[in-house]
Amino acid sequence: MQYQQIEQNSTAIKKRIETAAMNCGRNPDHIKLIAVTKTVTPDRIENAIQAGLNNFGENYIQEAIHKIQMVIHQDIFWHYIGHLQTNKAKIAVSHFHLIHSVDSVKLARALNQYASQLNKIQSILLQVNISDEQSKSGFSMNQVESAIHDILQFPHVKIQGLMTMPPYFDDPEHARPFLKNLRQLRDHLLHELPQVCLDELSMGMSSDFEVAIEEGATMLRIGTAIFGERE
Repeated sequence: MQYQQIEQNSTAIKKRIETAAMNCGRNPDHIKLIAVTKTVTPDRIENAIQAGLNNFGENYIQEAIHKIQMVIHQDIFWHYIGHLQTNKAKIAVSHFHLIHSVDSVKLARALNQYASQLNKIQSILLQVNISDEQSKSGFSMNQVESAIHDILQFPHVKIQGLMTMPPYFDDPEHARPFLKNLRQLRDHLLHELPQVCLDELSMGMSSDFEVAIEEGATMLRIGTAIFGERE
């Protein structure tokens, strides 16, 4: 896919985000589009940057590091959105602005350790397995509050919010209850832990992002609708 198609797709997605936000009384500027670049080559990421995108999400550490080293721009931000093994925590801290997929206190502890060595405060989101699927990582809904209490003891990580991946449905309306549950969990946690920053809700992908916006998403992880079907 060449630059023109990526630009057209990006423009169309931004317009849909703006329309969905305005229709539910939200400010589109408060919603961040993260272009998911799993299997996307560096030259196509360069095309996306030319098209005005500056937030990119990667699922696999080794694939991501290659691209980050190839695509060097001052004003772009890299998000780690895949499952992160504890033994890859050091690499993640060295390369990513925000890690969306913190799914255990053990992982948060490792990130804190390596961030301390780099004199960095690593921003993180807590991944919630909102649908209780065995195939997915994440805290269960009733584990999150306890995990936050533990992670608050780590001075070099900063919780910024929550992330989830609802089941895939052909009809995005079927994803709505899961997205709503994450927002309601966030609202409950803010009431119980007002000192914690939970500004970000990372939820919504190519198939359901407009519903996610209606349910309060602040970060959308969109790949296919920008870059086409993965090869």
